[in-house]
Amino acid sequence: MTRTPNFNRRTFLKTFGAAALAGPFLARAVVAAAQSRGVLRHASFGANGMAWEDIQELAKNKQLELVAVAEVDLARTLEVRKAFPRARIYQDYRKLLDKEARNIDSVNVSTPDHMHAPIAMSAMELGKHVYGQKPLAHDLFEVRRMTEFARRKKLITQMGIQIQSTAMYRLGVLLVQAGAVGKIKEVHSWCPKSWGDAGAKPNRRDPVPAGFNWDLWLGVCENRPFIGNAYYHPANWRKRLDFGTGTFGDMDCHILDPVFGALGLRSPISVRSEGAAPNAWNWALDSRIEYIFPGNRRTADSTVKVTWYDGSQAPPAEVLKNLEGDDRPAIGSIFIGTEGSLVLPHISQPILYPGKKFASFKMPEVESGDHWTQFVQACLGKDRTTANFDFAGPLTEAVLLGGVASRFPKTTLQWDGANLQFDLAEANRFVRRAYRPGWKMETLL
Repeated sequence: MTRTPNFNRRTFLKTFGAAALAGPFLARAVVAAAQSRGVLRHASFGANGMAWEDIQELAKNKQLELVAVAEVDLARTLEVRKAFPRARIYQDYRKLLDKEARNIDSVNVSTPDHMHAPIAMSAMELGKHVYGQKPLAHDLFEVRRMTEFARRKKLITQMGIQIQSTAMYRLGVLLVQAGAVGKIKEVHSWCPKSWGDAGAKPNRRDPVPAGFNWDLWLGVCENRPFIGNAYYHPANWRKRLDFGTGTFGDMDCHILDPVFGALGLRSPISVRSEGAAPNAWNWALDSRIEYIFPGNRRTADSTVKVTWYDGSQAPPAEVLKNLEGDDRPAIGSIFIGTEGSLVLPHISQPILYPGKKFASFKMPEVESGDHWTQFVQACLGKDRTTANFDFAGPLTEAVLLGGVASRFPKTTLQWDGANLQFDLAEANRFVRRAYRPGWKMETLL
């Protein structure tokens, strides 16, 4: 396999040193320049799958111009080439930034999880605003550094939890914050997806498809043989420990978003897994993660428990009895309060219980927004993002804590969020991974 030329942060700083170090001034200048032009010049990291959806949604804004796209698998660029023939195509995201840094104002990072932080940080170092897909990054340390860096440089950021902008989620948050069901005692959230695999990694080496750069796809992860039949790319990387973050990494950011928003949650005190541990290669199936968060004015006690279930796991009968015989939504949450319960199905209207009490309750009218448009307009100085990294960072950290806890079943891990540290030394090994040689980034130190 041909080795990819090494582009690292020093290369960027040598070429664009002044821009990378300009900090808040650069961010303001980018907004001002884009606003004066009336056009947001944009690049996408990823061309297919979720990246293609992000591109299409962002491009609905006529003030956005897609300048360039980076995609390691050139066979997956056909749609974007056809729809945006003027956009320049690269395989290596570092080459895109090297060549296009002066031609773009913003980016979306819509790649597998393991490359979210390296790509987003490289773009932010150059003063670019970032729409980052969920989860924000693969590891806790990466998330914290991304959040701190974006805040320090005053960059516009948004995580791709687009359901947050729908009227349904906004209404659910509003009802909880307004005290419709009283103070919240506990929350249960669930999703039947199963991004896990109990099997061993196949012991084989398959040919790399034409036009696909396996070395670039691996990125910061250690080298290994390519395995075909969608074992990694493009379909099943979420199941693999090194590349994805399991079902909770995929869906927890969506489902816990309104829980965080409604209750104003930040860093949990502890986390515990009641499910199986992952094997040496893959995330486990059927997770059950229990979080204890500090309480506040919206909670009934000094702490509040939030429990996550995926796969075949589900809230117990004593919780579901609050639904008064109604079917449990396939995906969603239930807030149990001192004066009733609120069920928030995923992308559907919230439901209040007991039904008799709320029979005549008139739901407030809440309008939907557009998550992508909000980002574009914020970059043009005309709006503010609601899923910026200051919100999305703590949310993602909580999600990723579930992944660490799953490695230590039936063990309550005390978490010191301020110092990114567990009370169990062995668990601290999973706060931050090592990048393979040639991919070191000083900003993430």
